[in-house]
Amino acid sequence: MAGRFAGKSAIVTGAAGGIGAAIARRLAADGAGVALADLRVDEAKTMAAKIGSEVIGIGCDVGDEAQVEACVAATIERFGRIDIIVNNAGLMPFKSLGEWSAADWMKVLTVDLVGAALFTREAFRRMGKEGGAIVNVASIHALQTSPDAAPYAAAKAGLLSLTRSTSIEGKARNIRANAVLPGAVDTPMLWDNPNIKSGAETIDRNDVGTPEDIAAAVAFLASEDARFVTGTTLIVDGGRLAKL
Repeated sequence: MAGRFAGKSAIVTGAAGGIGAAIARRLAADGAGVALADLRVDEAKTMAAKIGSEVIGIGCDVGDEAQVEACVAATIERFGRIDIIVNNAGLMPFKSLGEWSAADWMKVLTVDLVGAALFTREAFRRMGKEGGAIVNVASIHALQTSPDAAPYAAAKAGLLSLTRSTSIEGKARNIRANAVLPGAVDTPMLWDNPNIKSGAETIDRNDVGTPEDIAAAVAFLASEDARFVTGTTLIVDGGRLAKL
């Protein structure tokens, strides 16, 4: 298949739906072989079948080291290589700071931060000499947040730090790392937000983007068009954070 990712392969985590599925669809449309990694294995396989023949669905708990290793191995077995990893899997529950237990914190941090670190480790181990690209899907919550989402905001802020560290250590391996910070995106995660439902947080419909908007940014950062871009963050929020 022609396209800027022809002959390359990618893993997208949290790809059974929403932003992850849009990213997988965009990369596949640009010629990549794509593995959709998701805890919901049946939904991942169903989505993969909808996207195309060079797309596979893999069951993966991103916080489980053995499953992450197996996911990368299965991708390489299917496509012969791994060139792009998009760490998109995320979890965003809501409680006040006085209610979060240690277990609650670890559950969110494991999915939203540690999972990305484990896939980054596998990229360092399994990408070829030509290297590749890692794109971490963070959030504007890494910069400005709202009540009752402290672990999510902290994890996404940590993901920006991980991106910087990866860019530094990855340079000698020809591995680039960048982060995308989505704003309000038209997905169930946005509309199920209790702050939105209660009216405590209001969203201007003009500030709501689509999953495809995020996918386009990810595709750019993963491509050779961004070959001299690493260690940076790209805010994709329709200008929401720019408002005074």
